[in-house]
This record gives sequence, structure tokens and C-alpha cells, in this order.
Amino acid sequence: MTPLKNKLLLIFILALSIASCKSNIDKVKLSSPDNLYTFKLDVKDDFAYSMNWNGIPIIEKSALGFILHDGTILPESVTIVKIEKASNNTSWKPVYGEQSVYTDHYNEIVVYLKSTDWQGEIALRVRAYNEGVAFRYEINSNEDLQIDKELTEFIYPVDAHVWVSAAAQSEIKRQRLSELSIIAERPLLAELSDSVFTAIGEAALVDFARMKFEKDETKANTLLASLEKGDKNQYPVVVPKGGYNTPWRYVMAGKNTAQILQNNYLLLNLNEANKITDASFIKPGKVIREVTLTTQGGIACVDFAVKHNLQYVEFDAGWYGNEYDDASDATTVTVDPKRSPGPLDLQRVIDYAKDKGIGIILYVNRRALEKQLNEVLPLLKSCGVVGLKYGFVNVGPQKWTSWLHEAVRKAAEHELMVDVHDEYRPTGYSRTYPNLMTQEGIRGDEESTPNDGVITTIFTRMIAGAGDQTNCYFAPRVTEKMGSHASQMAKAICIYSPWQFLFWYDRPAGAPSRTGGAGGAEGTIPEIDDLQFFDDVPTVWDETKIIEGSPGKYVSIARKNGEKWYLGAIAGTEEYNLSLKLDFLDENTTYKATVFSDDKSLNTRTNVRIEDMEVNSKTVFKENILNQNGLAVIFSPVEN
Repeated sequence: MTPLKNKLLLIFILALSIASCKSNIDKVKLSSPDNLYTFKLDVKDDFAYSMNWNGIPIIEKSALGFILHDGTILPESVTIVKIEKASNNTSWKPVYGEQSVYTDHYNEIVVYLKSTDWQGEIALRVRAYNEGVAFRYEINSNEDLQIDKELTEFIYPVDAHVWVSAAAQSEIKRQRLSELSIIAERPLLAELSDSVFTAIGEAALVDFARMKFEKDETKANTLLASLEKGDKNQYPVVVPKGGYNTPWRYVMAGKNTAQILQNNYLLLNLNEANKITDASFIKPGKVIREVTLTTQGGIACVDFAVKHNLQYVEFDAGWYGNEYDDASDATTVTVDPKRSPGPLDLQRVIDYAKDKGIGIILYVNRRALEKQLNEVLPLLKSCGVVGLKYGFVNVGPQKWTSWLHEAVRKAAEHELMVDVHDEYRPTGYSRTYPNLMTQEGIRGDEESTPNDGVITTIFTRMIAGAGDQTNCYFAPRVTEKMGSHASQMAKAICIYSPWQFLFWYDRPAGAPSRTGGAGGAEGTIPEIDDLQFFDDVPTVWDETKIIEGSPGKYVSIARKNGEKWYLGAIAGTEEYNLSLKLDFLDENTTYKATVFSDDKSLNTRTNVRIEDMEVNSKTVFKENILNQNGLAVIFSPVEN
């Protein structure tokens, strides 16, 4: 019986209780349902874990625990007092996603520990999935605890190659772990050999300090969990008295990077189920950014959205004043004169858009949000706004982690969707509050990232979840710095985002010239055949197949929505000779494949060739993609 057919399968729990605190049990072992992952916990000499995958060590004996502000090590000198074991094999349907159904299949242990140096209760909960292994600390204390440092280690068996960046939107570079000199972002991808890759990170970060990774200068091949400290470099975390669960730390493995990315729903599984009772207000879709901050520009964007099957128009920074000025009031429409001369009758645009079936999203900087959140949310909802982009939010310390997720929950109370701007990276909270549509935390088109950087992003950052790439199409940077127009199309398939910004720097016909604002939105969107791709492509999926790829070099991803399949392929530093059997297509069905490819011999604005051909699941699709170019294909069933 498959998980899909057995959604309500009961969790079977076997509890092993040990009466004496001086138990003889000092080692615990847990395997994944497919037996490929093995997690071992050892408390005999110290509190440490290790992991194997497919019979190969991927994490050697590594420390666990915390150091409290008073110097106490938690836990230290521990014994196991009780073990609970459980298994789960269910499935669940998201409000939206990269798949229409997710499998949630794992084996679990909860190891209850007693420390001779601390009077509270602590347990380690471990879940072994076929997709990876995760663990978290569960603490019960009679008083608030101040955590200074996390002791969790990730010790590799070799001096692995790692893909690292210092910040969520900085360049991701490949280097040896032994050469690491920065505190690195998560997820962190590592190559242990040409057939063993791992990814480590955190899930369900809701009210805790963000974890990054730093090299241990005293131990070879070792990464340490590095918690972000709060204001004035104080201790990173306060754990309130009573029961408290830390975020999950996870380890994933695969024979290649495509296998790890395919399993990125592990992070969603590690979060709580949807808490929004009525999610009917949550609607994925495609977005055009309005940068002129004028009534005329807003109306033009709405008309363009209607014509080209977009769902949203976003008004960017400046509609309520200088976003960096603490005095700017987000309960008013007061256009920043440095960005636009106006005029902007925002309510008129909102009403016009609503009448046309288009939603308006507004950007609000964190300065206004931090002081006006409780006023702004109900006001904008009453005006007919459907969502917000939270701008330049503070991230990292526990205080701001907690604030941001509370702001997402408050938005849900007012039936508002949210996109988080800048450095925030997801850890799966969109399962619990799916009004959190997407977020940046990505080196997107604003940074003019070339295709090789985009491909690296796909195999690293996208393990974490949806990424707002701020895609642009007609801006000069596309061919001057980034890649090609066909690769821009492919990115809309390969980079998952339920809100997909497709025209970040592009103005529709009828909009006035931009006199201020962000970026280079000087050009007008021409009505050319290329737009049929963006008219058609969806933003959420029923199935996803990460076909193949290598960071920086090449990638191909196929996704299904309804009866159609979509294929995106991108070449990075090397030419990509794509040869793909289309066995992901439904059998006994003929498809029309509309192929969008780069062809510099064409004398057109974008040099995109559009061709149709008939294919089926037995067809071998071949295409030679030049370096820094791309390919996008729409497979539509042919009616008999």
C-alpha cells in the first residue's frame, strides 16, 4: 500500500523505558526505512553522533550539545534514561509546491538523557528518512536558559570540496574545507568523492538564532555550528522555561547533486503542518514589478498582466516615501520624489486591478514594518492589497528570527501573502504558514549573475526552498553579463518560486519613463513571440524531476502542471550536449513540444528560435546548448 493511498496511516510507537538512570545503554542506532542511512549515538565517553550512507561514512564521530552562559555544558556526563521509537509512513498535500503530494516516511528515536551537572530534562529526537537524517534538541527547564554556543559538529571523513558563501546573496564558491576562511551560509553542499555528495543545514528555524558553519581550526575536516549572536554580541539564544524544541539539523546525501535537490522536501517534512484553516486567499502566480510609481504605470502594468496571464503587480519601494527614512509612514501614499515625480493614485490602481482580476502587492521596508506592522496589515487589507514584500528585514539573531515569523503569522490573520526581501533563507516554514510565498536569500538577477552562478545556486540555495530570483528578460544585462534569453526562460522552470517575478526591470507599453527608482528599467516590453512562453508557464507544480546537472556546469529539470510538462536546461561554463529520453512524459500520449532555444543567427531582438515538433515518452530529445545559453520546452498533449 503506497503512502498516497494510505494518507491516514497510524504512527506505530514502541516505547522502551529504562527504570534506572544508570542504564547500561550507551549506544543507540537508527536506520532509514530504505536502510541507506544509519545514525549512531554514543554517550559512553562523550555525547556524539556519526552517520553512514549507502555503507559509506559521511559524518564521523561528531560532538553534540550546547554551552550555557554560566559555563555549563548541556548535556555533559549523561546517561540514557529512556528511549522511544516510532515509525511514520504518510503523505500530505501542500497548498502549493514542487509536487502535489509529499511522502513523509521516517523512522524515529527520542533519547531522553539525564545529566549529572544539570537538573532539567533534555532529549535528542532523531528522524531517519530515505531523503536524509535530522535531529533536534528538546529541552524542559524550570528556568530560562541562556545559550552561548552550540557544540554540534559535522566532521567529514575527508577534506571535502565545499560550496560556500559568506552571505545569502553573495557569490557561491567551490573550495577545499581546509581552505575555508569565512562563516558559511546554509545549506552547505560538500563533495566527499565523485559519487558521494552531502548537504547540511537547518529546518524549522522559527524562534532561535540562525546557524551558519565555521571551520574548526583545531580539528581536520570539521565544521562547527555557528549561532548568530544578538545585539552587542550578547549570547545568541534564550530558551524560555518549560518545553522548547530547537531547530532541526539535517544531513542529506546522494550519488550526485541532482539526487539531493530532488529530495529537498525533507525540510518541509521537518516543519509543522499547515496552521491556516482557510487558505483560499493564498494564490501562487506571476508578477510584474511596477517601478515608475505612477497611476499611469500601475494601470499599464495591470493591462499587461491581463493580456499576458500574469496574476500580480508589485509596487516597489518609494510609494510611501523614502524607505530608509524612519519617519516615512507606510499608512500613507507619499511618493518618494527621488524615485518618481508621481502622481500615484494607488487606491485607483488597486480598484482597477481588482476589477480585472489582478492582485496588487506592496513593498514595505522593515523600518516601517517594525514600528507600524499592526497598523499597516489591516489597513492595506482593507484597501484591497493582497500581499506584501517585507523589505530588508533583519535576520540572524533570535530576536529578529522570532519577529519575522510572527510578522508572517500576523499577515496570515489578515489574509495577506508575503515575500521576504534580501538575506532571509527559508527553512520550511511555508508548510506551516503557506502565506509565506517566497523569499530572496538568493544571488538573483539584480546581481547580474551569469549562468554558471545560477546553476550553482540551483544545486545549493534551492535545497532550502523557494527563491525569488527577480527574473528579468529584456534588460541589457541579460546578454551583456548573465547569459541568454532562452536561459532566462529556463530559469523560470528550474528555479522554483510560487510567486515568480518575471519582469523585474521591464516596463510595459503605456508606462511613463522611469526617472528614479531601482535598476535600469528604461526599456519597454515589446510584443514579440517570446512572450507566449511566459504567458503559459506556471509557478507551481504537480511533479518535479531533477534530471541531471553539476554545480556551475549544467542543469536540466522537468516539471509537470496539469497535463503539460515543462523542461528547463541551462549551460554554464561548458557547452551542454543534452541527450534526454523523454520517459517522464505520460505513456501512449503524443505531445507537441514547443522549443525555445538560442540562435545568434536570427536577426531578432532576443535571438530566440521557436520551433514545434511531435514527441512521446520514447523520444530521445537532443540539443546542443552553448556555454552560458539555455533551453526551454513546453510539452502539450495533442488531442486525438
